[in-house]
Amino acid sequence: MDLVEAAQRAGVSDPRLLEAIRVTRRDLFVPPGLAGRAQLDEPVPIGHDLPTTQPSLVAQMLAALELTGEETVLEIGTGYGYQTALLARLARRVYSIERHADLAEHARANLASAGVAGVEVVVGDGTAGLPEHAPYDAVVVSAAARDVPGPLADQLAEGGRLVIPIRTTMADVVTLYGKLGGRLVRRRTLTPANFVPLVGRHVPGP
Repeated sequence: MDLVEAAQRAGVSDPRLLEAIRVTRRDLFVPPGLAGRAQLDEPVPIGHDLPTTQPSLVAQMLAALELTGEETVLEIGTGYGYQTALLARLARRVYSIERHADLAEHARANLASAGVAGVEVVVGDGTAGLPEHAPYDAVVVSAAARDVPGPLADQLAEGGRLVIPIRTTMADVVTLYGKLGGRLVRRRTLTPANFVPLVGRHVPGP
């Protein structure tokens, strides 16, 4: 089963997203020794005890953002840049924050090798967002927290969409939020999943 079919089986039907998955070579966004696993719908380890997100789950999260091609997007957790590359095909501009400098460097190299433009990868605390480029039409977070960090909620544009795995006692639940009347409103849950914990000074506790 290829990654387009995996996304479709997960309920993704957006033709722009499916085309982005079709033309984006995932083997360019995994460690070289693991390129043979790139077409499998499974996470791949990238160091620092971190895995990539399963491609069909990436597809579900990006589909919920309902991107049209005109948006400015903030991504928290660049990893090796696969989701970043998909976002670049779906939005006007992508800012991505990665807390590990070596992963950010890998992602920049991978994106350049794949000819992906319109992306800036920044090393920093993802929970703080990037206020200098706010507001964002969409925000996607690839790590789990008890709630949405305040700076990310603040930097989301009115009418914007934010996807984040919310940590519960049973599982992480990928959740879609919207910004209405200046407030973050939960719109729906997407799917249970397992993510690494979100790390940073604005992580909601306990």
